[in-house]
Amino acid sequence: MVAATEVLHPLDDPLLARRRLILAGLAMALAAACVAACTIGALDIPVGHVIAALLARAGLHLPVAVTPFEDAALFGIRLPRVALGIGVGATLGVSGAALQALFRNPLADPGLIGVSGGAACGALGWIVLGSAMPAWMHFAFAMPLAAFAAGLVATVGVYVIGRAQSRTDIATLLLAGLAINALTTAIVGYLTYLGTDAQLRALTFWLLGGLGGATWDQIWPVLLLIGASGAGFAFLSRGYDLLALGESAAAHLGLRVESVRRLTILCTALGVGASVALTGIIGFVGLAAPHLVRLMGGPSHRFVLPASALMGALLVVLADLLARIAVSPAELPVGVVTSALGAPFFIWLLRRRLREATP
Repeated sequence: MVAATEVLHPLDDPLLARRRLILAGLAMALAAACVAACTIGALDIPVGHVIAALLARAGLHLPVAVTPFEDAALFGIRLPRVALGIGVGATLGVSGAALQALFRNPLADPGLIGVSGGAACGALGWIVLGSAMPAWMHFAFAMPLAAFAAGLVATVGVYVIGRAQSRTDIATLLLAGLAINALTTAIVGYLTYLGTDAQLRALTFWLLGGLGGATWDQIWPVLLLIGASGAGFAFLSRGYDLLALGESAAAHLGLRVESVRRLTILCTALGVGASVALTGIIGFVGLAAPHLVRLMGGPSHRFVLPASALMGALLVVLADLLARIAVSPAELPVGVVTSALGAPFFIWLLRRRLREATP
């Protein structure tokens, strides 16, 4: 009922002001998290040195002595890692919000409906079998595109199975997601069996999810694909608000439901596929971020989509920071941290829905 009201009537000024304040707060929190991620680590870099190094690249030199080790660590390791964390977190957050709106199911996220598992199969398939491909296929976008294609197949499969008589059945959708995830797990197991010892080490760390080893040469193709995915989602906020009324009502109000559905699936597979290709599977961000922002600012997707992107980026950057300092000088995989924090959140969400459904 709240979503329907926001579709049919303009938002009042206090609510608009509150949402703008929330967006500004999330942006500031993300900026602070990025600064912390750049300064804290095995080599602590003072904030003043970080600012001086960044300004020096822009041609403005401050009277601060930045050592070569600090400069190399900042631009060669930490900034690419932070940039990747922002892009991947934003993609997971906005993809989760979009899937929940499309399926009208608050439990939908890229992991639960199989897109992450499908993308993992595509990326792992390229790692294990890519050496047998022709030389012309080895280009910067090869593995992200393989992950995108496999994620797209998985997403379409779940959606087709979950549709019945022009409607999406939530129970069937979740069961279809479980089935697709089981299938992708079997494929991943088979690819692991085929891999060499060197590939197995890479696969093990990759499956746990992480931002380690990110370089500018590696991440720029992924960031381009993520940007294309985000641009597609930017046009869909009004459509998601209309879908809250039901597909029939949305169609009567002029929404091309099938076009929204196809673009959502395409953008999700593109963004999540590209992300998974480089970072592995980072779970629960796509589930948690949209719920957190809806609790703060309501269900309007003009607010939820950008806020979910900021919240997802914030969660991933903070999880990566925690992963780096929790067992320093060693490093935990980011996927371990997000799963450890996300699993209790998912259980709480299930219990809350059960209480709401009980008369």
